[in-house]
Amino acid sequence: MKSRKMRGEINRMALRLPAISVNEGVARAVVAAFCAQMNPSATELADIKCAVSEAVTNCIVHAYRESEGDFYITVILFEGGLVRVAVRDRGCGIADVRAARAPLFTTDAEHERSGMGFVVMENFMDSLAVFSREGKGTTVVMTKRVGVSAERE
Repeated sequence: MKSRKMRGEINRMALRLPAISVNEGVARAVVAAFCAQMNPSATELADIKCAVSEAVTNCIVHAYRESEGDFYITVILFEGGLVRVAVRDRGCGIADVRAARAPLFTTDAEHERSGMGFVVMENFMDSLAVFSREGKGTTVVMTKRVGVSAERE
């Protein structure tokens, strides 16, 4: 199946994994390896890895609660050093995205969750958008400009 290229797109990858804790590390490593072709600095790559870890952990911990499911990652690399990472689940969704993005908000205080996932993602990436529908799932879209091209702009 051939995918449609977006304007300025250089390369893309898609990954689907079961929402289990061991796959957080897998997702982080795969995304980092794929993004390496954009020649990011070590700091830029660490930022992307941290943001991906937070997004995937949200899927693992919150999306499916009492059920099982998968999470999906799409990474698109664009001209000019732009990296776009989307992490999606088909879980329970978020009732109030605005509240969920607030520092220290958590639906899992019993397990000592800090409620800082979205804050971390937002601080390590250039942009963060969260789309969610109750009963349908959540998609987190993050972008970051990396590499030599980013330094010239």
